[in-house]
Amino acid sequence: MGQGSRHLAIALGVVLAAGAAERVAQAQEGSRGLEEVVVKAARSTEPAAALPNRVTLIDREDLAEQLAISTSTLDAVGTRVPSFSPTRQKLSGFGESMRGREPLYMIDGVPQSNPLRNGSRDGFTLDPAVIERVEVLYGANAIQGIGATGGIVNYITRSAASGEGTRYEVGATVAGSGESDGNGFRTSITTIRQWDDVDLVASIAAERRGAFYDAAGRRIGVDNVQGDIQDSESLNLFAKLGWQLGDRTRAELMLNDFELDGDGDYVPLPGDRSLGIPTSSERGSFEGDPPVNDVQTASFSVSHELAAGSVDAQLYFQDFTAVFGGGRFAIFQDPELDPSGQLFDQSANNSEKRGVKVAYTGEDLLAPGFGVTAGLDYLEDKTFQELIHTGRLWVPETQFRSLAPFVQARQALAGDRLHLSAGVRREMMALEADTFVTLAGAGGQTVQGGSPEFDENLVNVGVSFDATDAVTVYASFAEGFTVPDVGRVLRAVATPGADVDTLLNLEPIVADNVEAGLKWSTARWSGDIAYFQSESDFGQRLQADVDGIFSVMRERTEIDGVELAVAFAVSDALGIGFNYARIDGVYDADGDGSVDTDLSGVNVSPDRLNAYAEWSPHDRLNLRVQSSTFLDRRFDDAGTETDFDGYSVVDAVVGWELEGRGRLDFAVQNLLDEQFVTYYSQSATFGLDDYFAGRGRTMTVRWTGSF
Repeated sequence: MGQGSRHLAIALGVVLAAGAAERVAQAQEGSRGLEEVVVKAARSTEPAAALPNRVTLIDREDLAEQLAISTSTLDAVGTRVPSFSPTRQKLSGFGESMRGREPLYMIDGVPQSNPLRNGSRDGFTLDPAVIERVEVLYGANAIQGIGATGGIVNYITRSAASGEGTRYEVGATVAGSGESDGNGFRTSITTIRQWDDVDLVASIAAERRGAFYDAAGRRIGVDNVQGDIQDSESLNLFAKLGWQLGDRTRAELMLNDFELDGDGDYVPLPGDRSLGIPTSSERGSFEGDPPVNDVQTASFSVSHELAAGSVDAQLYFQDFTAVFGGGRFAIFQDPELDPSGQLFDQSANNSEKRGVKVAYTGEDLLAPGFGVTAGLDYLEDKTFQELIHTGRLWVPETQFRSLAPFVQARQALAGDRLHLSAGVRREMMALEADTFVTLAGAGGQTVQGGSPEFDENLVNVGVSFDATDAVTVYASFAEGFTVPDVGRVLRAVATPGADVDTLLNLEPIVADNVEAGLKWSTARWSGDIAYFQSESDFGQRLQADVDGIFSVMRERTEIDGVELAVAFAVSDALGIGFNYARIDGVYDADGDGSVDTDLSGVNVSPDRLNAYAEWSPHDRLNLRVQSSTFLDRRFDDAGTETDFDGYSVVDAVVGWELEGRGRLDFAVQNLLDEQFVTYYSQSATFGLDDYFAGRGRTMTVRWTGSF
């Protein structure tokens, strides 16, 4: 990226940062929306503004505007959540983090993450056409159980409350280079119907993505191992059926079937890191099966109002298959199968999870303003990773079971200006794996099976105080937990005589999150600032081997940072704003109990500044310009090969309401056509086939409407 263009982008970001972070009516950067909405992911009846931690709510209107620029929901979330690392623009989200740790993705409270063998594909399990809003809870917490060491991203799907009618979408995307194979197409149709006490949401969405091009006019390298969203097709079928059973009871059945398939029309052309030449692609024959995400999610929920509260129950199921690309990696070789040492194979993660959530919520129970949420969660996850051409198990079938009773209490005092909260969750966990033999390429070690059990008490406390009508201060402490990537641990066992019961690396990761912040909202200004610390005495760090395959390192980790968002309405027609995050992470490299070495780019994100200006000169016309600036980061390793040279990307979108004929959006991603190499490729990889550039200028036209 040229210095002049970079400086122009940063200057634009600074100018835009003179004010707000989204429309004044928007959730995160406009606190009025926070006050009105109860966050379902928090499992509390408190409004978002009273929660003692940072929260971002992205409503349908703001999400739709971002999806006009990029159809990736992760890109949309990143523009609102600066502590979310830059996306790889690939199917795999490996290395993408939130506050330097893994977020838990959910659909209507159903977990999408697969922690037993984390394939990092949980960002693509649902088409955005059926998302009504996105809830983001920052920081480690155990509110929803396993996986939320960095926070929670909960996709709330459309319901009858969205309004009856049929909504359609047709869009086309073209690369700025004008190459025809860079074209993409997208369409969706969603209908909402109500009949007395029954309502239905049904949707079908399809997308075809072409090849991606960088600002230099080169095809971006395809990631035929971890998976890519370029040169792919996706289809999403969704239905939600609701029943109103009397005045107090409602039941809902949600079904979602999502599949994204790579077409396999391209093969990578190696780049040259020393010369700054990114990996490219050329048409060619793809060896093996193209990468796939195939995900089915179902849930059945019942809510019943009582005289002194309500009871909510949910039964859910998910079947997740992720096929990865293949290769002749050393780990795949087996002289009994192919003595040449050129055996080709590829892997597939398979995960089935089922669970039950039951919770009672009561208000004003023992005293005015005193509320309680108490319940019980059960989760069962069965996971394995197979090599699909030879039928070998790379990761044996592993089962995880968790039973967790919990209670969360809250007290409103001082005329509802002071909110106190505290809770505890008792996690009773068990892992189970049969005796297995690692791959020949990993030493062919026999690992005795076992059933290790772990119990954890996870607590949280918080306070939120309305210092004035415009200013709220808060502080909180919360513990979140996950299990290490069990599959990576088991498949990498190199010690003879190992057994599952005594593998220390299977102990859960508990992250302590301390946060303090301030939120404010006036007629024109709104925003918040937060400082956080996240520590884990026995954390997880990922480290690559010579083949680029990552292993789990269990070490003490500490992460801290600052987040800031400010919103200003210049007038009824003009809003400007920014949000910013600074994150630092270190770990204990020598095992002496003190952190001493920087976490790498695969474990922690760069500092980030998002900024925008939005103008509505007419009731039917809206214009938005936004920038994302990722600042340089230097790591204290032995060399400079993982240092990150920052970059800035500017986007723009113009929307025009057509009287009675829907809405037309024209969007440009990477408006200034900046050439850059992605953060992950700069800081976390070392090969020539994974040195990926980001997308150059890309234009999208979209027509949406309803009838």
